[in-house]
Amino acid sequence: MTVKPPAQNDVSSTNPSGDDPVQADAAQARRTTSGLLYGIGAYGLWGLLPLYFVTLAPAGPVEIVSDRVLFSVVVCLVLIAVTRAWGSLAAVFRSGRGFGVLAIAAILIAINWLTYTYAVLSGQAIEASLGYFINPLVSVLLGVIVLKERLRPLQWAAVGTGFVAVLVLAVAYGRVPWIALILAFSFGLYGLVKNRVGATVDAVTSLTVETVVLTPLALVAVAWLGSAGTLTLLGNGAGHFWLLAASGIVTATPLLFFGASARRLPMTTIGMLQYMTPLLQFVIAVTIFGERMGLERWAGFAIVWLALVLLTVDMLVAARRRRSARAALARTTTARAA
Repeated sequence: MTVKPPAQNDVSSTNPSGDDPVQADAAQARRTTSGLLYGIGAYGLWGLLPLYFVTLAPAGPVEIVSDRVLFSVVVCLVLIAVTRAWGSLAAVFRSGRGFGVLAIAAILIAINWLTYTYAVLSGQAIEASLGYFINPLVSVLLGVIVLKERLRPLQWAAVGTGFVAVLVLAVAYGRVPWIALILAFSFGLYGLVKNRVGATVDAVTSLTVETVVLTPLALVAVAWLGSAGTLTLLGNGAGHFWLLAASGIVTATPLLFFGASARRLPMTTIGMLQYMTPLLQFVIAVTIFGERMGLERWAGFAIVWLALVLLTVDMLVAARRRRSARAALARTTTARAA
């Protein structure tokens, strides 16, 4: 599962403070190492979510998502209290535009959570992992359609290859892979919407607002399940209750790890780490859940992975060009100053 990183300084830039270069390099090495560990923790936990969801049976997707919202808002409010970030939270609620954007983000992430939970519980975790594999391609496509961005040749090649992969997988599944497409587009749009608030809202505040927006819907869902006699939260023992209650921590922890990682690593590294999540989900689906992968599906996934290779190569080349341009500019500035 991938999210939009906050704005950050380029960690490859030179040390502006004039400190000892050896100490600066050591500090940067520690910063990079901790960033990698936080990133691996975030994407690793997101990748292991299918194992958590299957322990929540007999709860269904609607109850799991509703409980996830309710327990997440409790965890977030505790974090807001501990960090004394009530001012930041209040500022978002006072901002009509900021609150409206995060309300839209809340609906999109609810669709994403519900679809993903349904996929895992219905034995379609492989297709769910496909959704997060093609998510980077969808994000690039949305940049063209919505933001009018111009793609580089390798990006066009990656998007085209991804389109071919979806066609191959549609034949393999005997239907359009709707679960994968809903997951990819809901999360792609979620990232696009969150981009509108930029770095002005931190991760915890953003998640708090989103879960607060969803709380009335979650309460209605829980009440409806209770009246229908299908609510499992309070009727299946203490162990089941606490497993569901843990969904708040399960939701918040990787997000906090991700925020810590994004502040320490360049975007290219974050982009590489994000593939951990669908890869882990795919491996779990095949090896632990025993979901079947026919030859046609392997072919479709192979084409998706080829598209991601093209996208990754383009990302690395673009990052190298930016570093070269900054180095050239720095040399020019130094020469003029001398």
